[in-house]
Amino acid sequence: MTNKEEIIRQTALAFDFIQKLYLEVSYLIKEIEGTLGEEEEKFVIGKPSGYGISTRSSTGLEANNVPLWLLKKFAVFFVPEEKTKPGERGQTITELGDDLRVLYLRIMLNDKHIDEPIIYSGVLYNINKKPQVKGFNKFENIMGHIEYNDDKVFKDPENIDYNDVYISFQGKLIKNNLYDINDSQTLYDKIIKPSLELYRKLG
Repeated sequence: MTNKEEIIRQTALAFDFIQKLYLEVSYLIKEIEGTLGEEEEKFVIGKPSGYGISTRSSTGLEANNVPLWLLKKFAVFFVPEEKTKPGERGQTITELGDDLRVLYLRIMLNDKHIDEPIIYSGVLYNINKKPQVKGFNKFENIMGHIEYNDDKVFKDPENIDYNDVYISFQGKLIKNNLYDINDSQTLYDKIIKPSLELYRKLG
């Protein structure tokens, strides 16, 4: 086999693996969504831009933007059905308020700070926008802001206390290795149950 043939084969294998990984992660998120929907709070998935993940990406040709071509880190949130309402273009509207808490799920497939894919799950609370800020009237607006400032937000995931000129919030996230979550019972025991306990403890 020539070097060119091997490169072609390896390229196809690499893209095939990444696509399968994305698909498996989507199944995991949907399973969490289904289970949370059966809880007493009747959680639903938040939709900042429709039914999908929130991430920071780029199609720019500048060298610093090229790493963002590939989705490596992304998140979703869940909120009780009574705390949100449908908006336009398949979005949801989750208004900020003193009692708003959300279940937050963040997946990191690759990052310079980790040795293997990680999944963070837990709760964000005490979510407030600064009085002078005109935007950020709903939590959906905050999801993109979190992704853009993720290094600052998640410097201590177990005890988040974030504050900038736009918003402030606190949070507690539990860390698990993604590849250790390999069946429904483990998913419930390590991700869903601990997250619900954190959420309800703050209620």
